[in-house]
Amino acid sequence: MNKLMAANWKMYKTYEEAKDTAKALVKLLEGRLPAGREVLVFPPFTALRAVSKKFKDERGFWTGGQDFWPEKEGAFTGEIAPGMLQDAGASFALTGHSERRHVLGESDDLVGRKTAFALASGLNVVLCVGEKIEERRSGDVEAVLERQLRSGLTEVPREIDPTRLAVAYEPVWAIGTGEVAGPKEILDAHACVRRILLDTFKNIGNNIKILYGGSVKPENCAEIIALDNVDGVLVGGASLAAESFARIVLAGA
Repeated sequence: MNKLMAANWKMYKTYEEAKDTAKALVKLLEGRLPAGREVLVFPPFTALRAVSKKFKDERGFWTGGQDFWPEKEGAFTGEIAPGMLQDAGASFALTGHSERRHVLGESDDLVGRKTAFALASGLNVVLCVGEKIEERRSGDVEAVLERQLRSGLTEVPREIDPTRLAVAYEPVWAIGTGEVAGPKEILDAHACVRRILLDTFKNIGNNIKILYGGSVKPENCAEIIALDNVDGVLVGGASLAAESFARIVLAGA
């Protein structure tokens, strides 16, 4: 199974900044991207087409949309449809990111609707799950992951091509804080996610990637990526500079 090295640029970078970063990233990885690694970047909507063009002729480079509304079209002011993401070059979409859940108020049910709709629309999906610090302290990590995954996957066809779906475990308390879950915490959480995937999708659950996200940096990525059930990473701040993200992509390879 290839390792998926994903970058979420969030609400950073103008069109030109994103284009320059994508160009620099391609140059840094030219001829160096290992056969078992893939690069996925989620730029802001305004830069999606520019980054997609820079990646178009590169093996193993993909782009995705950070969000969308689960309708083909309509009177949804300020929203964007899956088809619009695809038209701008996206192959993936992100659902359930903690900032969408806990800052912008998206419910588990809405995350589930989005996940199923994106897949039905032809996009691949990275579904994010993860607990807040108070949920970890109270011993509710597995319950939170179970709830978020069951809701997020409710409408996903059980015969789905497993290469079209990935789950990103992102402990909320580790996102952008500099705090990183320890190896045991990551192993335990990813084992829980794998168990639920196997229960939901049976044997193909072993072929669905599980990514880790939460203050991933060039200095810690090799250790994280070597852990059991870690099939890639989802990187925030450390992906904003091409040199930093290139080091992460190559870490441990």
